[in-house]
Amino acid sequence: MVPKDIENKEAVLNFIRTKTERPVSLREIAGALRFPKRESRTLKRILQTLTHSGEIFKTRYGLYGPVEQLNLTTGFFEAHRDGFGFVVPDKPGERDLFVPPRKTSGAMSGDKVVARVDSPARREGCIIKILERARKKVVGTFTRDGDMFYVKPKSRKIPVGILISPANRAGAKSGDNVVVELTSYPSAIKPPEGKILKVLPDIVEPVHEIEMIIEEFSLPQKFPAAVLSEVKELSGEIEMRKRVDCRDLLTVTIDGETAKDFDDAVSISKTGEGYTLLVHIADVGHYVPWDSAIDLEARRRGTSVYFPGSVIPMLPEKLSNNLCSLVPHQDRPTFTAEMHFDTKGRMLKKDFYPSVIHSNERMTYTSVKKILVDHDRAEREKYGYLLESFVMMEELCDILRTQRMKRGSLDFDLPEPEVMLDIQGRPEAIVRAERNLAHMMIEEFMIAANEAVASHLEGLELPSIYRIHEKPDPHKLEELRPIFQSFGLHFKKPDAGTFQSLLKKIKGTIEENLLNVMLLRSLKQAKYSTENTGHFGLASESYTHFTSPIRRYPDLVVHRILKEALSRKKISKETRAHFEKLLPEIAAQSSKTERIADEAEREIVNAMRVWFMKDKLGDEYTGIISNISSKGMRIQLKDFFVEGSLHVSSMPDDYYRFDEQSYRLIGRRRKKTFSVGKEVNVRIERVDIEAREIVLGLV
Repeated sequence: MVPKDIENKEAVLNFIRTKTERPVSLREIAGALRFPKRESRTLKRILQTLTHSGEIFKTRYGLYGPVEQLNLTTGFFEAHRDGFGFVVPDKPGERDLFVPPRKTSGAMSGDKVVARVDSPARREGCIIKILERARKKVVGTFTRDGDMFYVKPKSRKIPVGILISPANRAGAKSGDNVVVELTSYPSAIKPPEGKILKVLPDIVEPVHEIEMIIEEFSLPQKFPAAVLSEVKELSGEIEMRKRVDCRDLLTVTIDGETAKDFDDAVSISKTGEGYTLLVHIADVGHYVPWDSAIDLEARRRGTSVYFPGSVIPMLPEKLSNNLCSLVPHQDRPTFTAEMHFDTKGRMLKKDFYPSVIHSNERMTYTSVKKILVDHDRAEREKYGYLLESFVMMEELCDILRTQRMKRGSLDFDLPEPEVMLDIQGRPEAIVRAERNLAHMMIEEFMIAANEAVASHLEGLELPSIYRIHEKPDPHKLEELRPIFQSFGLHFKKPDAGTFQSLLKKIKGTIEENLLNVMLLRSLKQAKYSTENTGHFGLASESYTHFTSPIRRYPDLVVHRILKEALSRKKISKETRAHFEKLLPEIAAQSSKTERIADEAEREIVNAMRVWFMKDKLGDEYTGIISNISSKGMRIQLKDFFVEGSLHVSSMPDDYYRFDEQSYRLIGRRRKKTFSVGKEVNVRIERVDIEAREIVLGLV
């Protein structure tokens, strides 16, 4: 049987959404749904839950209505340092809502909010209610201004200082870096207040910067005692009775040199029709049951967070680097996606089953590249027994990738920075991370496995978590039209097909990186959802995350749903109802923790860039202009994968104005121009550790 409270919740939501023509009172809802008086407390609790989740809204007169009928939208607020921000709606397909500075109602970045749409045409509105606060702690600099004390937040997304009463200073002195607990949040008329929890050490080494960013984003480092107690009891025993034995297959993992958590391994063979690809994924669910202490902590963390030289793992080390990691020459429990393709890349058959593998080799991307691209004799001899498999993988990768591009998948070739540390943990080089054939092979095989699992679960009509990427907002692409026209690039309609044609046109041009970034920013961020709306970036009708359960919680959940589907002919009503209630919360939490992890990882790379350049003051370099605005230019140095900013005020030979039509800075007197892709000679004028910024001047 479906739990009564879930039945009641669905009935209440359905009534408010479909049976009402105006906001209704508690009494009207109770009467229409024939709630007994003794259950009025239950009804109030249900209405509170629906209001908190943002599915309905309670007016100032105590009446209830669906948010969409009240011209409201629910979502997460993304703040900008200049005070304005955007509400990113929960509902797929809705455009982001612009919120001017005076209409944020004290919302902070990451808060879940309800906003009213004031202008549908301009997609502008105001926040009217804050459902859930994202931040409890803030990191910043303690400052004294006369008799007033406040903390200036490190995050640029918090544009207001936090007031500190003298009693809550905790001994902090002006200039100290501190962690503040918020005791009251900002409103439209008053700033936030807080108390200092601890004074952080002075930043004299990069490791202190990393510690500060970990505090800034409230990333959990230590595992609770209950989790460690459960981990201690785990053993590596594998019950073979319910598993397919894949130990005799030639199987390899392919990862980066420094990786320790090996989620996936692959096996391949040729058939009369084409290829059989087996993607084996670590069976984390074998060790981590639903609602165990380990599971609840993994759900809270949502994802592993990777920094240069270190990681904050989602799972304790005994699991992530040992029992679950598909290390070579060891039996490991896995979940296998077996896929049969013809010679044109069409999937003929797919199958899924719990399995056991015995990985033959732990390969690296560099090693596989040496074998397949460089034809390195020593490497090919060393792994001679795997050579045939690698050649087959290359063939299948090429076929699958060609098919994916044909169907409209986007290929953003954006360079990523790789920070190399010395033995003291200081950055000694920042280089462009290599993406070679071996990376592409694993990428294609994981995409294929994720699509196969998603379409299988969708075909069974089971509740699940999908990885969705919404179609672009035509308005945002339209806003980019003048910029692209300034580079001689024109498009007729701002639709989905335009993206792929633009990416092809700019491939290999000097402005490729800039325009790629602009196109990427015009797209919505991929996220997790229980409603499948497809994945625009991959041109996939049905996509999920299945292939990384050691480091992503949604993958572990999808494993459990798939295992449940394989073990029973039919999912019970109780199980289905349990999934329907739980999965939306997990999808929202996982999307949130992913955003936080991405932001923290970006901040740490920015900090490492600044630390790397701090002893290079006055040095001169050649750089390439990567972006231009009315404020100045962003310049990518040629010697290192490092960017700096050059303000128009430090261009003393003329007054420069920004021409939007040609996307250039033009000198008023001498008509000298600066455009994207142009080489310039610059000097390192200032390295601001505090602001994590590199300031350049023209030579």
